[in-house]
Amino acid sequence: MQILDKTLPIPLIQGGMGVGVSMGGLAGAVAACDAMGTISTADIGFREPDFCQHPEQANLRALTKEIRRAKEIANGHGLVAVNAMVATRQYADAVKAAVAAGADVIVSGAGLPLDLPELAAGANVALAPVVSGGRAAGLICKTWARHYQKVPDFVVLEGPLAGGHLGFSYETLTGETQPSLDVLLQEVLAALRPYEQTFGRAIPVFVAGGVANGQEMAHYMKLGAAGVQVATQFIATEECDASQAYKDTLIQAGPQDLRIIHSPVGMPGRALYTPLVERLLNGTSLPIQRCYGCIKTCNPATTTFCITRALIAAVQGNYQDGLFFCSGRIELVQKMGTVPELIHTFTKDWSDSL
Repeated sequence: MQILDKTLPIPLIQGGMGVGVSMGGLAGAVAACDAMGTISTADIGFREPDFCQHPEQANLRALTKEIRRAKEIANGHGLVAVNAMVATRQYADAVKAAVAAGADVIVSGAGLPLDLPELAAGANVALAPVVSGGRAAGLICKTWARHYQKVPDFVVLEGPLAGGHLGFSYETLTGETQPSLDVLLQEVLAALRPYEQTFGRAIPVFVAGGVANGQEMAHYMKLGAAGVQVATQFIATEECDASQAYKDTLIQAGPQDLRIIHSPVGMPGRALYTPLVERLLNGTSLPIQRCYGCIKTCNPATTTFCITRALIAAVQGNYQDGLFFCSGRIELVQKMGTVPELIHTFTKDWSDSL
């Protein structure tokens, strides 16, 4: 399929995962297989020697390095995307740095990316918002069309079974019934249709959130999706940038280990029930030793924990203090593999189902 003037042979996106889970190694390996690999900007500079002293500069420096690394690994195949969270203080600078470094795509969620076209103005880069339903998709299209004479190059629809930060209320995510991806997809397609007609082109939708395999990929594409986004399953690959201890933690987990937490980002999130999460759910506040200025809405004086430190601890394999975000279908992560193996399995099952 075509995204702007770029070709994506396999309509599969590896979702962005921060901190340090999806960097240049994973994203490049996915792109090399003719799919879309995604680098997360979230505190991507945590390994830089000056991160504690100058986190902003470290993040932008590391982002440029990781994009170039991914491009080198991809070697002209697939697409390299960057996921930038609206909720982060460095959002605008991260988008501009990603564009300057040659990212093919900017994917943006954890908030409404209403000014994303302005941040990437004049660049040959595809822009894609992450939405949780038709209302958000319509509002973004209305704003972009009115102020920038543009609509998204594609949209990522994340359902309630996605990992990490989620665009649904805590009550919805912990209730007995949750919105169906089938229904949400139809809502988003309907919201996009008037803008497709006005601008004379399709706005592809990629479905995300617990997509298990190629058969489900085919199912959603038959319903009108252009493809799917998968994240958690890519963690259990040799190419993933996280530590082996991080990967082993997810492999050993089951559905009974999942919890919904309140994040300093201001959104609920799905994570494993680790000692850290147990303390948080019991109402314990963890002292903030240092603020990295990562989230716009986070007040160090009142927040219950530092999400930067928790995510860094997780990616380093620290089970006691780590926050391990993951999909609602963690049972799909059962053993180590490789990126080519995972993508081949998805595409073969997808092709057979179609």
